[in-house]
Amino acid sequence: QVQVIESGGGLVQAGESLRLSCTQSGRTFTTAAMGWFRQAPGKEREFVAAITRTGRNTYYADSVKNRFTISADNDKNTVYLQMTSLTPEDTAVYYCAATSLNYKIGSYYQTSRTYSYWGQGTLVTVSS
Repeated sequence: QVQVIESGGGLVQAGESLRLSCTQSGRTFTTAAMGWFRQAPGKEREFVAAITRTGRNTYYADSVKNRFTISADNDKNTVYLQMTSLTPEDTAVYYCAATSLNYKIGSYYQTSRTYSYWGQGTLVTVSS
């Protein structure tokens, strides 16, 4: 079992930056990749970014590419999501997730079905 806990959400103004953290515990050696997803009010959960355990491969949704950066500190079992140039459309609950599945095809890490372990979410609100 792996547990994941997100932190770092809050209220910011449009154009500002925010960094989310996701710390995992438990059988972390089984984790092959970590992902960030978000769910805005009235919308379905959507993929944001993912990173493989080695950090060699990262994946982003088109809507956040060049604005968000995912990174990992394996010594701390923590994954970060640095978000810049935030807009009100980024307002959502952000969820961190972990998977032990090892894929060579990156698109598999962009679907929520790949992930077995989820955090409770952290709310990001961007005001205009």
